[in-house]
This record gives sequence, structure tokens and C-alpha cells, in this order.
Amino acid sequence: MTRREAELAAMTRALELAGTRGLPVGPNPRVGCVLLGPDGTTVGEGLHRGAGTPHAEVDALRRAGDRARGATAVVTLEPCDHTGRTGPCTRALIAAGVARVVFAQADPNPAARGGADTLRAAGVDVEGGLLVDEARELNRAWTFAQLTGRPYVTWKLATTLDGRSAAADGTSRWVSSPPARRDTQRLRAACDTILVGTGTVLVDDPQLTVRDEDDADLPRDRQLLRAVMGLRDLPPDRRVLDDAAETLLLRTRDPHEALAELHERERRHLLLEGGPTLAAAFVQAGLVDEVVAYVAPMLLGDGLSAIGDLGITTMGDALRLEVADVTTLGTGAETNLRLTMTVAKRG
Repeated sequence: MTRREAELAAMTRALELAGTRGLPVGPNPRVGCVLLGPDGTTVGEGLHRGAGTPHAEVDALRRAGDRARGATAVVTLEPCDHTGRTGPCTRALIAAGVARVVFAQADPNPAARGGADTLRAAGVDVEGGLLVDEARELNRAWTFAQLTGRPYVTWKLATTLDGRSAAADGTSRWVSSPPARRDTQRLRAACDTILVGTGTVLVDDPQLTVRDEDDADLPRDRQLLRAVMGLRDLPPDRRVLDDAAETLLLRTRDPHEALAELHERERRHLLLEGGPTLAAAFVQAGLVDEVVAYVAPMLLGDGLSAIGDLGITTMGDALRLEVADVTTLGTGAETNLRLTMTVAKRG
């Protein structure tokens, strides 16, 4: 096996380590690291397990011990060059005697980037860009937040074929099928914040927690932040105010203000699950990045629209979405289509 083949295989493994299931979501990126000895064999592996825990490089170095001297560190993200809750990975790699570093994605965080230059200045051979697209996809929301200064917003909705989220009498159970509802739990688990408006809390009284495949609530430390946006007070008996997870009340109707506060709290991926008014506010503000729609094969003809008025009066001004994926969930009467779309442009 050539050096390039060994490094490519190691980066593939590092991406697998970074994507390990069950790890806390945010605010840090998912990172994996594999250490290769001079003969191309693996001498250590590591991954980052959440804020405050050792970074992937340090984890791998500890497992490798003295075998790290002269090794090649293959890591999914450029080693950090700053002191936060843990020390700089660059310093740890240099101290361990690592001879070469191959990373996938350059660090977009202005507080942490610059590691490649520091390593080169210390005499370490450095190369970046190996499997960079795969690494960026792994940390898509985190990367977006670093570049834009706001959380990545996924709007989730359940709708009938004719665009209704509830019937004329207000009933909405169930537009989404059981398989779609289970898929929604997986979608929630991939985010660090879920947002609804006060109207949804007052009318539907949702708990907004993540459940596992057996429909059991996950522990509090693996729950996402529940955010409720609006100016109305909430009765103390609302389920969103229970102790199953943390809840933040955002006293604003401005989506920009809400996202700014969430970003300040180091929230990187927001799942928007509010009603049609809240959804329209975010869409009109240009703050929806992805749409996940569960479409049921049913017709209501009348009822609550899945989204409120966007001020669009002609087809030429329609907001165009680009379909990224279409999946069929369930069979027969329990079928939903799951459409994943990114927001393109008007016109």
C-alpha cells in the first residue's frame, strides 16, 4: 500500500470515528483522528466526544503513547491552535514528535484556525484537503454557523397532499404517519435546538423532547434545547416547561434576534417546528436553509395551511426549492413521502 492509499484509508476511518452515534450534539464539531506509524500501520485512534473532553488528536496521542513519535496524524479537521476548555492540539502534536499531519477541512473558526501554519513553522509536514467534501458534510451545520454567525435552520413540516397541516376544525393528529414520526425523532436528535412559537405551545402543548426507537425519552443530557419564541406568557403547566430538558423563552417576534441569541448560546443547528405564522416569518426573513417535509397521501380541501402568507402574488416571485432527497416512509395507509430540500432563489 502506498503512503497516499494508507492516508486515504486512515481518513475514511477518521470520518467514521467522527460520526460515531450517540455523542452529544454541538457546540463543537465532530472530529476523528488516526495515527499512522512510519510503516503505514495504525498506532492510535481518537475522537472528540463533546465540549470539555479531549480533542480527537489528543485522544489518539494518548492511545499511541511513544509510538506517536515520527507518526502521521490523519485528522478530519485542521488541528486547533487556541486554548479553550482544552489546550491547542498543535502543541500536543508537536510535543509528541508527530512528523506529518494530513487534515481534511480547514478550520473555519476564526478563534481556532491557523494550526497548519503553526505546525509547519515547527517543522511538521502538513497537507490539507483530503476528503474535504465528506468532512464538511459531516459538520455541515457547525461549518455554516462559523461562516455566517447564526445557526443553520431546518424547517420541518407535516402536510397533506393539498398543503394542509390541520383540518378545518383544528385537528392535526395524525397528518404524519408512525414511520414519519419515528423519523422526526432522528431528525430532532441531529439538531441541538428545537424552536416553536407561543401559539403552538398554547394550542398543542407539545413536550418537544427526543425519544429513542422504543419511544422512551432520552436522558436530559442528550436532549436538545427547547426554545419558545413570542411575547405571550405561558401557563406553568405547559409540558415544554417540565424538567425533561432545558427550555429557553425568546421574548421576540424577530427571527434575526432569536437566531442571534441562540448563536450567542453556542447553538449551531436549529430545527424549526412551529406553526404556519412562525414558518412564514423565517422564510420571509431568508432564514430557512433546509426544508424537511413529510407529505401524507390525503386530501382535506380546507383547513390550516402549512405556511402563512409570504406576500407572493405571482409565479415569477415563487421561492424555489432544490430537492436533495425523496424517501418513502411506511406502506399502505401509513405512507409518507419525506422530501429534503434546500432553499434556492426567487424567480
